[in-house]
Amino acid sequence: MKILAKSEALGVDLASAFDASPNPYMLLTPDLRFAGMNRAYLEVTRSERAALLGRHVFEVFDADGDTDNVRQLRESLERVLATGETDHIALLRYAIPLPDETGLVRYTDRYWSCTHSPVTDDHGALRYVLQHATDITELHNLRSLAASAARGDSALDLIAGGRLIQTAEQIQASNQRLKTERNNLIDMFMQTPGFVCVLTGPDHVFQMHNGAYAQLIGHRDIAGKPIREALPEIVGQGYFRFLDSVYATGEPHQGRNSQVMLQREPGGPLEAVYLDFIYQPIRDGSGQVAGIFVQGYDVTDTVLAAERQKLMIDELNHRVKNTLATVQSIAVQTARSHADPRTFAEGFQARLLALSHTHDLLTRSHWEGADLGAILEHETEAHGPHRVTLVGPPVALGPAAALSFGMIFHELATNAAKYGALSAPEGRVLVDWAVADQAHPVLHLTWREIDGPPAAEPGRRGFGSRLIERNVRHDLAGEVKLDYASGGFSAEFSVPLYRGRSS
Repeated sequence: MKILAKSEALGVDLASAFDASPNPYMLLTPDLRFAGMNRAYLEVTRSERAALLGRHVFEVFDADGDTDNVRQLRESLERVLATGETDHIALLRYAIPLPDETGLVRYTDRYWSCTHSPVTDDHGALRYVLQHATDITELHNLRSLAASAARGDSALDLIAGGRLIQTAEQIQASNQRLKTERNNLIDMFMQTPGFVCVLTGPDHVFQMHNGAYAQLIGHRDIAGKPIREALPEIVGQGYFRFLDSVYATGEPHQGRNSQVMLQREPGGPLEAVYLDFIYQPIRDGSGQVAGIFVQGYDVTDTVLAAERQKLMIDELNHRVKNTLATVQSIAVQTARSHADPRTFAEGFQARLLALSHTHDLLTRSHWEGADLGAILEHETEAHGPHRVTLVGPPVALGPAAALSFGMIFHELATNAAKYGALSAPEGRVLVDWAVADQAHPVLHLTWREIDGPPAAEPGRRGFGSRLIERNVRHDLAGEVKLDYASGGFSAEFSVPLYRGRSS
């Protein structure tokens, strides 16, 4: 209760001091209506408190119709409302209503130097604008008197204060130009597409940063904080050392495609970001480094695109070499099995078409892989769906495994059409597959031929059997069992899929 009583007493004392001040004060609400004024203000404006409270200031301050004065006052008040900072008017003419000897009210010119200050609450929100005005009419009139005497830069003009008024006007005009230029520069600073910020002092305290910088760091509250406190996750990544070096030596530092791990969202994980940037020293009037200007661009998309392009080119080179090696092997092995050029050309062309079919499937998936069932359909569709039955779940194969299985199924289908079940009108092929052990998946596939001629193991190993066995054991790291039973040929495959998914 004692603390409350002291607070109330202090408020009464401040109100009394405000009202007793010989300098005119007025208090405006954010919508520029009179919220209060002291006795000195009422005296100089010849007004009554009740007549002003609640009225808009420009209902009162336009009595003499001077639009330039109204504009100056309006712009100054609007700057305070927009920026929350104090604003000054060096010279403002405001006519005061005074009765003459006949009692008729006439307006008398008075000249004022005005200061408009924001009054905020405990949370920093603007509640009022306080105007403090100083009457400099006598100085202005003395200057006019000196000028009328046509005495130029005489002592009377200096004593009369002409220089003072002229300087005040020049300062006001210069301040207005500087504010306009400053606002234009701030607008450019905030709207630039790259990220920019200004750091001051040896601790690199954030003074300003634009929207692009805020987006880069996840819109954190960094104003007025040292960079080590504002961005703690970049400790140990070298950037603090670069800033310290620029501040100590005055030499700029530039980085290109530099990786930095940043927290892009509050509470989120660290993300790799790539930046082009420059740290440029800011010097004070004595030439000493006072801060650092940071400017740059987020080039993450460009860097990742270049990396993807390099990987694609390397992968393409790898695949072309593998494909050429496969074609070479097909040509050599086919030549060994076919002494006649015509039959060689037919066998070689058929195997190249099989390889091409699998390439088509891989191209549709951007070489991410192909489905086992789709490869089987490609290699057996020429014999009709009623003669080849495919039963099994979807199985995704990597590019290398898909190419190997494509060649294997082509050899099996060709052999069945020439010598096996598909060479007889009633013959059929049954293909079943399943995947076992999901932790380390293994594909089990069976190719069985029924209702065809009896199978007989060949007297010598042909190209087809050699290709099948080599591809399964070498390329797929699996096992295969070929069975030439009298009831029909069959082949059983066991292939680990973790190996088969590799490219």
